[in-house]
Amino acid sequence: MENYKKTKIVEKPCLHPFTNLPPDIIEMKVKDGSKIRNLMGYAISKMELDSVRQILFTGSGKAVSKTIMCVEIMKRRLKELHQITKVLFRQIKEIWEPIVPEAGLDTLTVKRNIPAICVLLSKDALNPQEPGYQAPGSFDAFCIETLAAESQGQVKRKHGRGRGAGSTGKHPHFTGGAPREPCAKS
Repeated sequence: MENYKKTKIVEKPCLHPFTNLPPDIIEMKVKDGSKIRNLMGYAISKMELDSVRQILFTGSGKAVSKTIMCVEIMKRRLKELHQITKVLFRQIKEIWEPIVPEAGLDTLTVKRNIPAICVLLSKDALNPQEPGYQAPGSFDAFCIETLAAESQGQVKRKHGRGRGAGSTGKHPHFTGGAPREPCAKS
């Protein structure tokens, strides 16, 4: 690709996976360079108003993880939010032209499918039969069960340094021989 330069990017319009959304819904378009503090300051201030019932977060490519982070922060700050998540792909077409047209190289067209996510958060109940639905507090209940199981010793964990007893290994502080005394747990 060193003989080519990108001359044009054509983005195929992506339809929203949600139908019947109000026309005045707040849509937070998360970009790779967006600051979470700025996004969340605006989104939380709007969702704290009684007149705003829903908010839509969208992001694609490198911004997918940032979009999910914003949604999780919102759910922690404002309890009792219903969530529907949709994952989709945006299609982008890149046109690459040769740097030296006389070289006899053809123009290249590259189509890319970029992952995208749309998350609808609502103060009102949403359809629980909709794929991607998460009820308010459903993740918190899972965390509580997991922590309870760990505290009762039901979850087994491996102990040790990953080397057999008496192994010399390559670590400079490990001389082999008799096993060391285990560290005291605090």
